[in-house]
Amino acid sequence: MTEPAPSHLFARVLARVHVACAALVASGELPAGLDLSRVVVEPPRDAAHGDMATNAAMVLAREAKTKPRDLADRLAEKLRADPLIAAVEVAGPGFINLRLKEKVWTDALAAVLGAGDGYGRSRLGAGEKVNVEYVSANPTGPMHVGHCRGAVFGDALAGLLAFAGYDVTREYYINDAGAQVDVLACSAFLRYREALGEEIGAIPDGLYPGDYLKPVGAALARDHGRTLLQQPESEWLPLVRARAIDMMMDEIRTDLAALNVRHDVFFSERSLIDGGTDRVGATIDDLRARGEIYEGRLSPPKGAPVEDWEDREQTLFRATDFGDDVDRPLKKSDGGYTYFASDIAYHRTKFDRGFANLVDVWGADHGGYVKRMQAAVAAVTGGKAVLDVKIVQLVRLLRNGQPVKMSKRAGEFITLRDVVDEVGSDAVRFMMLFRKNDATLDFDLGKVLEQSRDNPVFYVQYGHARGHSVFRNARETLPDLPEDTAARAAYLREARLERLSDASEFTLMRQLALYPRLVEAAAVSHEPHRIAFYLYDLASEFHGLWTRGRDLPHLRFIIPNDVEVTKARLALVQGVVSVLASGLSVLGVHAPDEMR
Repeated sequence: MTEPAPSHLFARVLARVHVACAALVASGELPAGLDLSRVVVEPPRDAAHGDMATNAAMVLAREAKTKPRDLADRLAEKLRADPLIAAVEVAGPGFINLRLKEKVWTDALAAVLGAGDGYGRSRLGAGEKVNVEYVSANPTGPMHVGHCRGAVFGDALAGLLAFAGYDVTREYYINDAGAQVDVLACSAFLRYREALGEEIGAIPDGLYPGDYLKPVGAALARDHGRTLLQQPESEWLPLVRARAIDMMMDEIRTDLAALNVRHDVFFSERSLIDGGTDRVGATIDDLRARGEIYEGRLSPPKGAPVEDWEDREQTLFRATDFGDDVDRPLKKSDGGYTYFASDIAYHRTKFDRGFANLVDVWGADHGGYVKRMQAAVAAVTGGKAVLDVKIVQLVRLLRNGQPVKMSKRAGEFITLRDVVDEVGSDAVRFMMLFRKNDATLDFDLGKVLEQSRDNPVFYVQYGHARGHSVFRNARETLPDLPEDTAARAAYLREARLERLSDASEFTLMRQLALYPRLVEAAAVSHEPHRIAFYLYDLASEFHGLWTRGRDLPHLRFIIPNDVEVTKARLALVQGVVSVLASGLSVLGVHAPDEMR
């Protein structure tokens, strides 16, 4: 059975490095059975060092029982004979820097034109099922801007994984079984009384004071009239709770849709214990049968307090057997299940539904919960599932540098919808991704509307629009240039790409060739921000070349008296436009043809 062809240029060069290693094995200069899994080919940190670099000699030297530099020299000799490679240089203790022939880069541009919308799409995931759970905000009110970053990050990660060949399910876990939804019901009942004409006065402490519950109260009054007033709390509470949760979830779905976020599955926490099946209890029983549950006492915490420590005999999960710091209680003093017990059962349902690759996106306040949840997943799946938890740090909302105050408890918060309505979903999505998820983000409502290089989303979208402007202007020289993207790419595939010769043109071609490798690396690391950073760099190189053409007429994209050069440069522009559109699509951001 033949190996599939390498998926992109970096993979092709890596395959050539493997061939060079195999040649040294065949000649007896290296031992057989070398582990090549740690060998990589990547862009050098300094572009002046070459087009690509490999660590092959550094990672294989010990196993080969030789000095890295000596091994690098032998590998370099083999690689110099490769038809893709123009020059090889051994640097430092044994790094190998490679320069590729110019035709490699024009061929890479031709590959972009040939693949069209599919360029960068990978088979890396091989159809593996992945569950990405994100947002999962308590259904106690509208989503605020603090939820926004997790929503965007999770959705972009899901899009990235799908683009990289995984079978992705986007999931929202509805926390509809805790004390907070009973508080929601009591708050909604107060608004129900208000809707019936009662003067309710100030909202008591401990209830949700926001006006967003007034429509819930009005709906309850419309549905039930005054009948709920005659019922004891034990009867009206479940009715009001269910109605309030449904209406809050409808609002959450609407807010998320405004952000271009849509989930495949909404999983109810209450379903774990309702409907005649106690899946939490069944999960505890299963863990007990495996010897992972015992009755005992937790030792008093040392140093920082443990929030779930109680000095009593209780049902404990052996979390320390799976890497956690302490064992964890599964039942409260009143006999009810802890939140952790429900979370274990919930993650078990994911495994039961066929997911062994799990990603949870959590807020900054859940950082201390990661170890125990990963321990629980390892235990409840027998080590067959892996949970990666991505923590999304806080968003500081600013307006022209000044903080925008918000307080969910006081009902004065800035909602997600407020932000989207003010600056648009594209600006929100891109800027929420233009910083690594585990770093605090300053989101300035004024800055994201600026039309300048300092506004990344504008700069990237403008790059795509500028490319289309070049095409519109080019039709004076090439009246047969198609408007349709696919037809235009096919037309430009016939261009004589060898006419591209300027260093800045090759810089752009190298950037385009990097995209498929970047997609795979970002997907493996679960870091969609890498795509946003890449798009900004690509747009910057493109704008820079456009500016050079304004100052140096011979570098302009359109040369009226040289149709062949014009076609070649339009092919380069098409490559840039295609990749910008692809990357923006992965992130859930529009790629406009014009900027108004």
